[in-house]
Amino acid sequence: MRCGKMAAAPPPVAAAGAAAAAGAASGWGGVRRRCQRLLYWVPVLFISSILCWSYYAYVTQLCLLTMTNIGEKVVCLVAYHIFFMLFVWSYWKTIFTLPMNPSKEFHLSYSDKESLQREPRGESQQEVLRRAAKDLPIYTRTMSGAIRYCDRCHLVKPDRCHHCSVCDKCILKMDHHCPWVNNCVGFSNYKFFLLFLAYSLLYCLFIAATDLQYFIKFWTNGLPDTQAKFHIMFLFFAAAMFSVSLSSLFGYHCWLVSKNKSTLEVFRAPIFRHRTDKNGFSLGFSKNLRQVFGDEKKYWLLPVFSSLGDGCSFPTCLVNQDPEQASTPGGLNSTSKNESLLFPAKPLRDSQSHLLTDTQSWSDISAKAEKGKIGMSNPALTMENET
Repeated sequence: MRCGKMAAAPPPVAAAGAAAAAGAASGWGGVRRRCQRLLYWVPVLFISSILCWSYYAYVTQLCLLTMTNIGEKVVCLVAYHIFFMLFVWSYWKTIFTLPMNPSKEFHLSYSDKESLQREPRGESQQEVLRRAAKDLPIYTRTMSGAIRYCDRCHLVKPDRCHHCSVCDKCILKMDHHCPWVNNCVGFSNYKFFLLFLAYSLLYCLFIAATDLQYFIKFWTNGLPDTQAKFHIMFLFFAAAMFSVSLSSLFGYHCWLVSKNKSTLEVFRAPIFRHRTDKNGFSLGFSKNLRQVFGDEKKYWLLPVFSSLGDGCSFPTCLVNQDPEQASTPGGLNSTSKNESLLFPAKPLRDSQSHLLTDTQSWSDISAKAEKGKIGMSNPALTMENET
């Protein structure tokens, strides 16, 4: 009996050891995640330090200690602080504006999630996704024609929504994850990101233009031999270097806005129910611009949210033909010109469950699509993981 008791002792000890090992592993994983979060802020701290140094170099060393003309000092200081304020404001908004996630209507219910986990891939899962997506304003599909489903967030992805591996969330109208702002650039802060690029470019160009004459004097020995001349030299080099990189990046995103595309959509064109269309969301230059900046022009140059829509649904040229659009994809009849001129009849955020304000056109298109699927297999309802 005593031997039996001795033999029964090891299992609890082994279980305790396994639990301790698991606790240590989870503790180490938590430490590693915290270290990663801190490292993500390094690029932001780098930009902030450059900005603080540039403020000291321009205001103190250039304007106050080097410039001799009082009028030049006043004009440069006033203009500089305007650009500086707009730059910092837009940069702050880009960093600290939380990315928007899909609304609750796109999340699967608890019973649907259990069904997906319990049933094998096949018709049963297709039925779950069909039930979840039937009333949602979803037009895009995966490359294989499947409904875009995220198995990490357990939701049906809205159009233009993607899962960010860094944030580990689905982001509405995701453009990219930017390490320089330690945030995802998407529907909620894309306008702020554009203004950040614009004002940082103007900030650098202004510094380079006003510092140029003193930079030339540095090489011609026209400046007194003080520490100010080294700040003036490096200030010009930094401003010129950042101006070149920012001008190309800002120009690229201006092109994206004019075409109503995101960075991800440039590399992978959106796939609609009938075919791939790289210009499927483009409604013409003026409407594309208003979708990002809004209808009220007084807010266009300010980093305040004014974008149209709710981020979950977007008008497309497939169902809302615009006269500025070159052609209509096959398989769908274009609406009348009077209908297209009504966009946007109201901000899309007022109607989160409808892609268009015309509910009847949505119903008609859905009915035609369902009618065409009778007696055919339906690969569009196959679940597929996609970023």
